[in-house]
Amino acid sequence: MSRPIILGIVGDSAAGKTTLTKGIAQVLGPENVTVICTDDYHRYDRQQRAEIGITALHPDCNYLDIMQQHLSLLRMGQPILKPVYSHKTGSFEPPVYIKPSKFVIIEGLLGYSTRLARDAYDVKVYLAPPESLRTKWKVKRDTQKRGYTEEQVLAEMQKREPDSEEFIRPQRQWSDIVISFYPPSEEDNSQTNGHLNVRLVLRPAIPHPDFTDIIQFSNGDSTSAIRLGLDRDMGKPVDVLEVDGHATLEQVNKLEHLICSDMPHLRSVCDRESNPELGKVAGTTGEVIQSYPLALTQLLITYHMLKATQIHS
Repeated sequence: MSRPIILGIVGDSAAGKTTLTKGIAQVLGPENVTVICTDDYHRYDRQQRAEIGITALHPDCNYLDIMQQHLSLLRMGQPILKPVYSHKTGSFEPPVYIKPSKFVIIEGLLGYSTRLARDAYDVKVYLAPPESLRTKWKVKRDTQKRGYTEEQVLAEMQKREPDSEEFIRPQRQWSDIVISFYPPSEEDNSQTNGHLNVRLVLRPAIPHPDFTDIIQFSNGDSTSAIRLGLDRDMGKPVDVLEVDGHATLEQVNKLEHLICSDMPHLRSVCDRESNPELGKVAGTTGEVIQSYPLALTQLLITYHMLKATQIHS
């Protein structure tokens, strides 16, 4: 068997890592994907962290050496005995034996924090939503699923901010794709029904699909729902692809065709009927909504994982 293809998804707490991971795993087939969360490599449980006065975002609070060793083993197709941290109880559970599938998704806070860890990935993604949106997501998740009050969540975020600034955000520089979902402006909000836009920073570290045709079908119109442009990110030149929440199915299909035509393996993935989960996300009141920006983001990452399969087969 050829070695597994490893995708990294890094971002701050509640940046959307799990939502993105679930969608990609669904597209690739859950039976083909092993998902690992680097939170399992915490050195201290919740009570110990409070006693010591350290946050889970600090490298000293994590066994990064074991994490990078496990990443190296997974890359070679070897099994690992992975620790398990429960967010529900804030304590550790017995480790689990994990044999890597064809694809491995590693998601968490500090996945790119060492050079040896970074070397293990085929594709590296960084999630960077605006802080106001991340705060909203974190309050919603931690109050509904982890038993905190809103005041506790906001106080914890404030305490973590220096570590976010020092250890989490600098990892953006190592990513191949930076993903920023963001709300439309007030005037656009009425026509998007709360759907988020996405801004994709595409670094030249990996070969992306040829999106130049987008310029032709948007005619260089800056108000078009799908835009391609040049920019700088952390001082380096990058391509930027933007897709608005109000993009129509016809516009999105053109973009999907550009991605899929470059890779025969992707034709089945691009078929919406066989992949109804593509771009599905829970709305503000719990209903399931279809997000074209999310669907395109999942499709682009899937493209890169399948491309890596071709290169290493």
